Amino acid sequence: MESTTGYKPYFDPEYESLIDRIHPPRVCVDNETCKDCTLVKVDSANKHGILLEMVQVLTDLDLLISKSYISSDGGWFMDVFHVTDQLGHKLTDDTLIHYIEQSLCGGKRGGKTKVKEVINRTRIGSVMGSLHLSTDYTAFEMTAIDRPGLLSEISAVLAELGCNVAAVVAWTHKTRAATILYMEDETKGGGPITNAERLLHVEEQLEIVVGAHHGKGERRMVRLVEGPPSARVHTERRLHQLMQADMDYEISCSKDGNGSGSGTSSGNVRRSSSSSIVTEVCIENCKEKGYSVVNVRCKDRPKLLFDTVCTLTDLEYVVFHAAISSRSSLAVQEYYIRQRDGCTLDSERERQRVRQYLVAAAERRVSHGLKLDVCTKNRVGLLSDITRVFRENGLSVSRAEISTRGEKAIGSFYVTDASTGKYADPKTVELVRSEIGATVLEVNKSFSPGWPSYGSNSQNNRSSSTCSGGVEERPKLSLGSLLWAQFERLSGNFGSA
Repeated sequence: MESTTGYKPYFDPEYESLIDRIHPPRVCVDNETCKDCTLVKVDSANKHGILLEMVQVLTDLDLLISKSYISSDGGWFMDVFHVTDQLGHKLTDDTLIHYIEQSLCGGKRGGKTKVKEVINRTRIGSVMGSLHLSTDYTAFEMTAIDRPGLLSEISAVLAELGCNVAAVVAWTHKTRAATILYMEDETKGGGPITNAERLLHVEEQLEIVVGAHHGKGERRMVRLVEGPPSARVHTERRLHQLMQADMDYEISCSKDGNGSGSGTSSGNVRRSSSSSIVTEVCIENCKEKGYSVVNVRCKDRPKLLFDTVCTLTDLEYVVFHAAISSRSSLAVQEYYIRQRDGCTLDSERERQRVRQYLVAAAERRVSHGLKLDVCTKNRVGLLSDITRVFRENGLSVSRAEISTRGEKAIGSFYVTDASTGKYADPKTVELVRSEIGATVLEVNKSFSPGWPSYGSNSQNNRSSSTCSGGVEERPKLSLGSLLWAQFERLSGNFGSA
């Protein structure tokens, strides 16, 4: 007789999708209710990670989420997103709307409408939005000490080794850097690197470059990712995981213009050097309902909701209710959460960990420096050539997001003065543009209004004058009436997908 201690109940592998088949998700894209935004309303059976899936679909299309109301108690998920495109317009393109409906309905995901068609027709969409699904590339992952010229050195080695960079996303936070890069093997006419010896050689050369300025015992990680791309984590979610594993949230950083200022000893408040708005995370328990309530208040920016939801999901917390809003340049997010085992955040140690992780998640994608947009014909060595010119002219890349669309390389670099970490001199930028090509590299004036005077660093043409010097007082446990009032008004309007 088998011991009861070794007994494991049998679960039919089809059971997980049974509820979805019985009650498939319903999605309604509503352009009538609000004058200034489109409402995307989702009604679905609940499962772990579904909120992140929904947010990921919208952020991969570079849509801006200004508000959201979320409820998932009782095994059912209801969500309302207030969204616009990057210019603040409603979503009116039928192809885009159809793609959103397909993608948010799990049973229809991967339908006839392709993401490339959406991007080509609507001219929106993150350059990295679908690369994690590609079968054509070898992925390179790195975390290391940040230093000027690091991305230039990496791309130069790859060009010399005959590896074409198809896409790259690079973040810097405090003193750390993380990069995910997708490459093709040009010695074989394209495609991923399949030869084991060549793969090892490329990895060894990259390890030498990354480790060149590291002392003994200093943290760094370099690896080439093999295996089916379908098993890979979403690119930007993976960047969060890499920086979290690199413990960037624990690093103190002086106020130097290339990172956040010093925070409190508890790690739950941090003031960005580029903004007067404090990043604040507060956690308390709602004993009556058995939730922990997490409040995040920080500078608003695109993809902030994805970054915070991604972090909570990876920490194995379930969001049962949430209310998200932005006012001027201030973002306010309130989450009612439990651990997956149903427990709340009862220990101060656990609350402190969540605070640190969320502060870091809110700050990693904050853009420091001048935004330079790139659009040119793709070729082997392009990334190496552009970043070499940056390095030779004393510019440092604080963040980058470059990918290919057809024969074009499209994306953005955020650059600072390498010696000060502050804004680059306009004359230096114009010299760089002249050398690279003025039509290849353009200053993003919506990101830096008043060029060449760097008077503002706000995104989406939003004023940054609100909340100067601090954060306004928040009402405690403020979600309830707001959340249910919104659902009473909106949930009755759900249509079938």
